[in-house]
Amino acid sequence: MRKLSLVSLPLLFAAIDERMPLYLPVRSDGRVEFTRWMGGQDIAFTGNTDRSAKDFFFPQSEELMRLRREGKRVEVLDTRREAEDFVLFGVRPCDVKSFDILDSVFLAGPVDSYYATRREHGVVVSLACHLPSSTCFCSAFGIDAADPAGDVAAWLAGDTLYLRANTEKGERWLAAYDTLTEPSDENAIADLQQIRDKVSALPLAKLNTAVFGGDKLATFFDLPDWESLSVACLGCGTCTFVCPTCQCYDIVDFYTGHGIQRLRCWDSCMYSDFTKMAHGNPRTTQRERFRQRFMHKLVYYPAEHEGVFGCVGCGRCLRKCPQALHIAKVMRTLGKED
Repeated sequence: MRKLSLVSLPLLFAAIDERMPLYLPVRSDGRVEFTRWMGGQDIAFTGNTDRSAKDFFFPQSEELMRLRREGKRVEVLDTRREAEDFVLFGVRPCDVKSFDILDSVFLAGPVDSYYATRREHGVVVSLACHLPSSTCFCSAFGIDAADPAGDVAAWLAGDTLYLRANTEKGERWLAAYDTLTEPSDENAIADLQQIRDKVSALPLAKLNTAVFGGDKLATFFDLPDWESLSVACLGCGTCTFVCPTCQCYDIVDFYTGHGIQRLRCWDSCMYSDFTKMAHGNPRTTQRERFRQRFMHKLVYYPAEHEGVFGCVGCGRCLRKCPQALHIAKVMRTLGKED
């Protein structure tokens, strides 16, 4: 484990950005977003970003290829470029866990080469939550906010930043800045337990996940509660766009006047035209679409992934849903909690 004083942090950030682009959570105009480091910015060391770090590995839209036709001959143009190395600094434990869920989708055969390349080139430096938000409930899903994963884990304690490599990539990255940091005893962070206590004390941290799982399809699918839960849903898709684990997308072709441009863009199971084909949409009501989203998080995904849930408790849907129809409300209603 290494450490450095917070007053020396700008020197570390400058050294990182000289080697590769550095992105941090920056507060601006009332929002917190991952932004390229420039110096003099308001770095948000507490709370979570409005959008997750998922964008860096699975962007909202990306070009997959171009097609060019000359007569009867069609040429496929590979528009990919090797991604440059980059650093994501200050990723919260919930978002780091979400990368495991995305990996299980995009790195399972057949491997999504676009996603895989970005994951290979990205260095994830996580930051433990020493002041979690009241909407956070990652501990309900077994995530330790005081001991995050990632290539390198970081903790803020007083006026000191501690850094610990978790992976071989993280060891190589951290070793490059030995001259800016100094060794630290593993027992130097005395407030780890205090962090855990703060997270576990949050109201939503005690959500009952035990009643859900991959074997509960028959238990929840036909419950009448879905009607009352979904009746106010606008189908706006906000919950899916701020969710760090949602991975649905659509592929569209555009005629540019010089050929065809094929794009991949995020999609939402909450939309009426989601997966719509010639015969129509298999889920024709908002009730069915609403049920699909939460059954996937709490039943379908764990059924295929050894009991791991498709939610990491980041709390973004709690903050952003205009109708307060978030996953915590669904879990409490279906689980018959007070």
